[in-house]
Amino acid sequence: MSVSSNSVSVFAPASIGNVSVGFDVLGLAVKPVDGTLLGDVVTVTQVDEESSLTVLGRFADKLPSNKEDNIVWSCLILFNQALEQANQQVVNVALTLDKKMPVGSGLGSSACSVVAALAGLNAFYQNHHNFSFSKEQMLKMMGQMEAQISGSLHYDNVAPCYYGGLQLMVPDEEIISRALPSFDDCYYVMAYPGIEVSTKAARDVLPVQYSRADVIRYGQNLATFVDACHRQNKAQAFSVLTDVVAEPYRKELLPKYEQAHDYLTSQGALAVGISGSGPTLFCVVDDKQQAETFAQWLNEHYLQEVDGQSHGFVHVCKADNTGAAELLADS
Repeated sequence: MSVSSNSVSVFAPASIGNVSVGFDVLGLAVKPVDGTLLGDVVTVTQVDEESSLTVLGRFADKLPSNKEDNIVWSCLILFNQALEQANQQVVNVALTLDKKMPVGSGLGSSACSVVAALAGLNAFYQNHHNFSFSKEQMLKMMGQMEAQISGSLHYDNVAPCYYGGLQLMVPDEEIISRALPSFDDCYYVMAYPGIEVSTKAARDVLPVQYSRADVIRYGQNLATFVDACHRQNKAQAFSVLTDVVAEPYRKELLPKYEQAHDYLTSQGALAVGISGSGPTLFCVVDDKQQAETFAQWLNEHYLQEVDGQSHGFVHVCKADNTGAAELLADS
């Protein structure tokens, strides 16, 4: 993707929603160490004709063929409405979505499209029309679009995808998200098995009520994790990276997950969990060689074939502290 005189391209990275210990309130942006763009790219180009949307990329065929049903088109409509409310001129644009993220993967696929689209539009107007919305305004729009897809408002994917790093959602509509100190020496091995799990299906298996013991354990684990992040106590942080809200119920939806979890834990992983609603598994280590060894094992034992083909992948990642970013012409 490149930037021309009237064009802007923005990349939005994958993210780990929940990070096991913070259901709907914690998220971490990640990037492969080999430079692979794990996320989506949206290019915005000013045109004289009517606005349009083109979808391409490895996972383009998993999206609706009708532009009106594509979330990127909905982002354009919302952004244009916001421009009109701000008394700004709306111009026609051609949008191109390069869909590099699998749908229903637990990697924040919809968030990537939403963030790349809205951040791309904002960068386009800033670069070419001397107007932009604030980051806080943008994040609210992103949350609105994400809620349209999942049916509930939660920022644990869009906030890290947009801001980068490890983000904690706070109950303040003006702040929404606070950055937490992450552990820069840690590697996150991300294994997408190649099957889809819808967010709705993953939410439907969760109980309506939880026991008092589970509520206490959840609060204690999350509080301890946040405290350990601020004190940079890695051992304590990952010792409580346990999901008591979703994983006990969702693991049944994920073939081979329990086997992989038990094996990686026994081999010294700092933590193993389900990324978002799954089926992607994430594994945390602080040694690159160990990360590569685990990646190879997951390639052989966690990826699955659908109709005789494997569409999965494994990436060794680190935290992405940049978030959504404009791509240069030679990217």
